[in-house]
Amino acid sequence: MITAETLQFLYELSQNNNKDWFDKNKPRYEASVKIPWETTVEAIIEAIKSFEPALKTTAKESIPRIYRDTRFSNDKSPYKTNLAAIINPSGKKAVDVPGYYIHLEFGNLMIGGGAYMLDKNALLRLRKTIAQDPEMFMSLVEAPDFKEKYGEIKGEKNKVLPSEFKSLVTQYPLIANKQFYYMAEMDPETVFRPDFPAFVAEYCQASSVLNQYLRTAIQA
Repeated sequence: MITAETLQFLYELSQNNNKDWFDKNKPRYEASVKIPWETTVEAIIEAIKSFEPALKTTAKESIPRIYRDTRFSNDKSPYKTNLAAIINPSGKKAVDVPGYYIHLEFGNLMIGGGAYMLDKNALLRLRKTIAQDPEMFMSLVEAPDFKEKYGEIKGEKNKVLPSEFKSLVTQYPLIANKQFYYMAEMDPETVFRPDFPAFVAEYCQASSVLNQYLRTAIQA
């Protein structure tokens, strides 16, 4: 179970992001961060399976490592100061597969998902699917439960669109998006709720039909 000690550790790590401090506090990390987060994510996955029964993944396959890849970064801090879970049918490494995302750090909790990293071909397939029936797509992003929890689809946009989509962009501006993701931010102490896995699953369920639409379109 996530506790105040989990958030405290993440705060202290943000202030002491170095190997010496982490090595000295690794028992704390294991007991109050790593194991509780794995247990929580496993429970979230099980709750998601109630409406996505075909989802086959585990907490281990969904949780990124705490160690940062600093090879191509000016920031050489060795550790991530947040916890995350990337829950989709293909696991955490398949960041191009639409799924669900949970992010926890000291001071912030985010629940979201969607299509965040699309290559050129996947984006083209998605846009073509939207163009075939834009009203269907809009019915998903304007569904009451989705709008209540997430508000809107986010993402960077292309300033110049292929000619086949230009006639649609005025009425359906989302077709210009390069990314199609959604995110809800909330008090990090929400994680202390005894029903937190079910709470997260409710947010995921509000976007599950949209996620399936995105997956199908991208794989078409």
